[in-house]
This record gives sequence, C-alpha cells and structure tokens, in this order.
Amino acid sequence: MRLDILKAMNAARRERRAAVVVTRLADGEQRFVEDDAVGADALADALETALRSGKSGSVTAGGADYFLTVQTPSRRLILIGAVHISQALAPMAHLAGLDVTIIDPRTAFATPERFPETPVVAQWPDEALGPAPLDRYTAICLLTHDPKIDDPALMIALKSECFYIGALGSKKTHAKRLERMRANGVSEAALSRIHAPIGLDIGAVSPAEIAVSILGEIVAAMRKKPLRSESKAA
Repeated sequence: MRLDILKAMNAARRERRAAVVVTRLADGEQRFVEDDAVGADALADALETALRSGKSGSVTAGGADYFLTVQTPSRRLILIGAVHISQALAPMAHLAGLDVTIIDPRTAFATPERFPETPVVAQWPDEALGPAPLDRYTAICLLTHDPKIDDPALMIALKSECFYIGALGSKKTHAKRLERMRANGVSEAALSRIHAPIGLDIGAVSPAEIAVSILGEIVAAMRKKPLRSESKAA
C-alpha cells in the first residue's frame, strides 16, 4: 500500500471517518475514497454497498476486477437513561458489535454495579456528549421518560448525523415531545428522523423484549435494509 494512502487511512481512523481503498487487481493501481466522496466515484454503488456492510471484498465493474479495503469507525450506541431497558439492551448490543455508553445524571441509577460491563457516565447529556460528539456511525436511544434528561440529548442528536434516533414513550408522549421540539425551532424534516415509539412493532412488553425490538430497529437502520412490510408497501 502506498505511504500516502496509509497515512490517509490512519488519519481517517483517528477522526472516525469511513473510507475505502480501491485496488485494481490487474496492475495494483490504488486510490483512496472517503465516504463523502463516494457518490462521485466510478464505483459508487459498489463502494456504498461495501461501506454499509463494513466488509472488504472483491468486485467486478467495467470489465475490471477490484479489491475494496473497507475501513469504518466502530458503531456506537448511546443510551440516555440507566433504566431496566438499558440493563437488557446494553449486553445485547455488545453481542451485536456496538460500543455502548450509558448516560444518566441520576447517580442512584448510573452505577457500575447495575452495569458491570458497560461504561456509565453520571452527567447530564449536554455535558457528557461534548467530548464525544455524535456522528453518522452513532445511534442514540432516549429512555428515561424524563424530558429534563431526554430533551437536551434529543436536541443534540437532531443536529448531528447519527444514523438512528429512538425515543421511548407512547404516541401521546411522543406528540408532546414533538410540540416541545417545535417550540425550540426544530424543523419537521429533523423531527421525522425520530423513531418513536421506539423499536420494531413486535408486541414487546417486558424490558428484555423491548430491548430486542430496539436492537432490531437499530440494525435495520445501520444496514439500511427496509422491513418486509415496507418492501411490500413499496
């Protein structure tokens, strides 16, 4: 690999930017394509698919064979609320390959004893999210049912490029949430990004079942795969 490409890959890794090294197998010619430049590349569709899957591999296009070396940041999951659903969701998300962090200013809930294998930050969301801004490889779930905690995190999320925003609560609760966001000047386009009520509609009742439904929705958003019901409707 060329030294300039190696340096570019290392810089992208440090800054949590995705990229692909495209190698033409016939002669070894290489180019470095960052995710924001994929659309202008001759292999745009193949590169987009590779970035979505996060996997390297071979492709054929225009009669030539290429190898795509894919580098994507680790997917992060931020859980706002050290609640029962978070206790079930955190280990499931770890198994799915997500880096999980729990944020909750309520020190009675945000304890290592309740989350022995997950980083817990006992701060308000606007304080905790400052050092680690949300990016397009981050999902966030608002789980406290407390607007004083959830709303500041939601405002930050809606201004970011995170790939998934989910909010716990009934349709009535969500309607009130939308009213508060509109009062703060949030656009309808931004509000449409919120998955609420959170999770896939599988009839989940218990915290563990709700956690399963949330993780399923996150994975679908991460891979951008439409649900079967959506595919049929289309």
